[in-house]
Amino acid sequence: MKKNILAFCLSILAASAFAQSGTNSPYSQYGLGVLTDQGNSYNRGMNGVGLGLRESNQINYINPASYSSIDSLTFVFDVGMSLQITNFKEGNVKKNAKNADFEYAVGGFRIMPKVGLAFGIIPFTNIGYNYQSTGSINREDISGTTTYTNTYSGEGGLHEAFIGLGWQPVKGVSLGVNGGYLWGNCTRTVANAYSDSYVNTLSKTLSFDVTSYKANFGVQLSRNLSAKDLLTLGATYSIGHKLNADPTLNIVSTNSQTGVTDTIQFVANNGVELPHEIAVGLAYTHNNSFTVAFDYQLQQWSKVHYPKYNDTGNGQPTFNSVSGMFSDRQKFNLGMEFCKDKAGSNFASRVCYRLGASYTTPYLKINGLEGPKEYSVSGGFGLPILNQWNKRSILNISAQWVRSSAKNMIKENTFRINIGLTFNDRWFAKWKFD
Repeated sequence: MKKNILAFCLSILAASAFAQSGTNSPYSQYGLGVLTDQGNSYNRGMNGVGLGLRESNQINYINPASYSSIDSLTFVFDVGMSLQITNFKEGNVKKNAKNADFEYAVGGFRIMPKVGLAFGIIPFTNIGYNYQSTGSINREDISGTTTYTNTYSGEGGLHEAFIGLGWQPVKGVSLGVNGGYLWGNCTRTVANAYSDSYVNTLSKTLSFDVTSYKANFGVQLSRNLSAKDLLTLGATYSIGHKLNADPTLNIVSTNSQTGVTDTIQFVANNGVELPHEIAVGLAYTHNNSFTVAFDYQLQQWSKVHYPKYNDTGNGQPTFNSVSGMFSDRQKFNLGMEFCKDKAGSNFASRVCYRLGASYTTPYLKINGLEGPKEYSVSGGFGLPILNQWNKRSILNISAQWVRSSAKNMIKENTFRINIGLTFNDRWFAKWKFD
């Protein structure tokens, strides 16, 4: 038991210390970045469904009400990573990028009858991009043209450390809550350079640090349709609020001849928010072997505030936090799982097969236009780990294809592998000695 506790603590430290950016997407230069997939590798095999799922051997943090279903005899902890290859296409130009990300570490156990506890570190957003654009301008004061190079770069993202409780006050009704600490840094820079040394270079850097809370509440209502058929309705609500961040915009003009710089700084106090989020889902299970689930999620990004720089042209630019910069985001998920016999004695009968698909509307607006919509499909396996010491642990492996596209914008095709190892250790059983 002590070894397992130590292993989990080391996983937490690894996730915190060695996490890298999980994206190379140029779309991460907007808003809070690219929103990460929620759920562990178990959920991701079904493309992220989870609101109505109740499993005794998995930490389903998508809905904290599910914690009440954790096996009373075990301590469960789960660590996961992802590997991805992304193809970017704009016109006739194509480029590829690779990423590897140690994503999450979560654990949970039953603390008393009908009450389960879970905790861990999970990703929330990712920012990671670096690209250039070039062009030329005609100047009236000199003959010929001047070429320019714009360099766009950004890094960072937000992470959440959470602890949650799930309680089943009466049969068929479960309630849950996750309380989290949200932290991270977002830094974005645009640098303009010119071939004419008489033209000043210009850079704009937007940065902010986030240290705030995150809270979401969940409920699950389960009903037996027959001795072999179970229907579960799940719902969650996440609180929207300001993130205790003061976005700072530094505009630096540099004289290419003398190296002298001129800096203007703007600050938008407490200028970043999280949206309110509502989600509902339905899961149907037959004979504890076949499950099909559907989730719907709404994030009200249109109402949040975010800093905006406005060059008025009169020498008095503004930098204020305003609403209406984003669109409400909707996500539709469908997933299914088949396990012949989860409690079987042989390997083949305990393998779980998973499929899923989703469609997501964008929360981003880019130059006033709707950002990229997202289509994705996934498939995966849950492979039991059977040995003389443990017959309850699972290796979850899934593959996911994601397409992000918008009219007249960059198209992204991402192939992602998710790998998660769920340790399920028997803690609370009473041992008998002869």
